[in-house]
Amino acid sequence: MRRTIHFTKMHGAGNDYIYVDTLHYPIPDPSAAAIAWSRYHFGIGSDGLVLIDKAAPESGADFTMRIFNADGSEAMMCGNASRCIGKYLYDKGLTDKRVIKLQTLSGIKTLDLHIDGMNRVESVTVDMLEPRFDMAEQFDKQSVADGHMDPLLKEAGCEEGVFVSMGNPHYVMFLGSDVDIEKLDIKSIGSRLERDNAFPQRCNIEFAQLQKPGVLRTRVWERGSGITMACGTGACATAVAAAQTKRCPRKSDIVMDGGTLHIEWHDDNHVYMTGPAAFAFEGEIELP
Repeated sequence: MRRTIHFTKMHGAGNDYIYVDTLHYPIPDPSAAAIAWSRYHFGIGSDGLVLIDKAAPESGADFTMRIFNADGSEAMMCGNASRCIGKYLYDKGLTDKRVIKLQTLSGIKTLDLHIDGMNRVESVTVDMLEPRFDMAEQFDKQSVADGHMDPLLKEAGCEEGVFVSMGNPHYVMFLGSDVDIEKLDIKSIGSRLERDNAFPQRCNIEFAQLQKPGVLRTRVWERGSGITMACGTGACATAVAAAQTKRCPRKSDIVMDGGTLHIEWHDDNHVYMTGPAAFAFEGEIELP
């Protein structure tokens, strides 16, 4: 007999995932479930699958998350998904904490919940920890230095590219002011860059353009999922790269297809992301 599980569909700035409480509904093959359920028209439709569970007492965290992209690959973490987990846990009464420690494959993230007058979470600030720039396992600098990527960067209208790791790898491309970012074929360019030899673990690709002081329009090709409406770690990487290259101060708004995320890179070197989280719908589905 095939087993049916309960799921919740949520999104953070349009970055939509399927959420399952694995304490009650264990998923034996999350990779297969992510592939089957993420298909629009044939499944639930999403950017991937997120599993929520209690953390081990000795871990120092309250809950854990695992995230599987639409292609079945497991990601390190997702900023938008972590905000949604905060709302899921609080609004469903699974915790009364307004500060939650969430264990991910890229470390324990602290979720600071902002509660509205109806005692529901309206937004969440996440401590995304420290950015890193020298990650040999994620970025081959010499491969970029040889110039093989130059034709592709020129095709995108890229003035400068910056690698930033937020636990997961990101390559931020700053586009010239003459580029129409809304019409740019980010699927063609992003899909090729994701699997370029410069990125041994593949890479998330951000296309960023300065709109006005402190505001960057950014579109995302997400590793394992393709074009997404938003990417939390991508917004953080974009803000860090913009500050590092003196395009923006250490506080900026990242305007993505699904909404705006506010990013602050503090003096303690931690990056803090604030943005919305929302329920879409709930239902039941059979395991694949």
